[in-house]
Amino acid sequence: MSVPFYVPPEQLMKDRAEFARKGIARGRSVLVLSCADGILLLAENASPSLRKIAEIYDRIGFAAVGKYNEFEGLRQAGVRYADLRGYSYERSDVTARGLANAYAQTLAGVFTNAQKPYEVELVVAELGETPAEDGLFRISYDGSIADAHGRVALGGGAESITARLEAAGADLSGLGLADALEAGRAAMLPDASQGSGSGRLEAALLDRHASGHRTFRRLSAVGQKRTGQK
Repeated sequence: MSVPFYVPPEQLMKDRAEFARKGIARGRSVLVLSCADGILLLAENASPSLRKIAEIYDRIGFAAVGKYNEFEGLRQAGVRYADLRGYSYERSDVTARGLANAYAQTLAGVFTNAQKPYEVELVVAELGETPAEDGLFRISYDGSIADAHGRVALGGGAESITARLEAAGADLSGLGLADALEAGRAAMLPDASQGSGSGRLEAALLDRHASGHRTFRRLSAVGQKRTGQK
């Protein structure tokens, strides 16, 4: 009788984490930032139909990097969670914190028990009355949650995007939509103004000035327009 091949648990978790990180690093970047007019969600996305940014509920938005089929399944589950909770209780009971916790439990279970981990990272954003009250939650492939302040970048170019925003030194929370959009575009597509940028930005806003329950609206794609490309 053959002896099962043994892998130490710590090595198994290390290999799973490395596998997930490599998959995420291959993904194009996402940037979510608070500004005076709301929460701006930007994603480098060449596809006009496969969305990386979406509405979950009323004042809650979603952005993701990684494998599309995996984060799309999570997005749909988040919409069902929000709809059910809002219908069973009150609309105000649907919060980004609760949704982030639900995503964290799902991703932690997959990371620990499934044959392979999800190759995704998520941001759940909740619009507040002011930029200081906005909620940004980053959920990693292993189910860990980070509470971000002001902005969060995901994907292979996340560190470079963050460094460019810091180098610009602008107070993004005080910027209007047009200026915040330009700052985000410059950080994500730094070569576009020289005509060498090949990216296209999918863009949306959780509008702080919207009337009614729903605040999510999509913006015209930016990036290639500035270089004469579609």
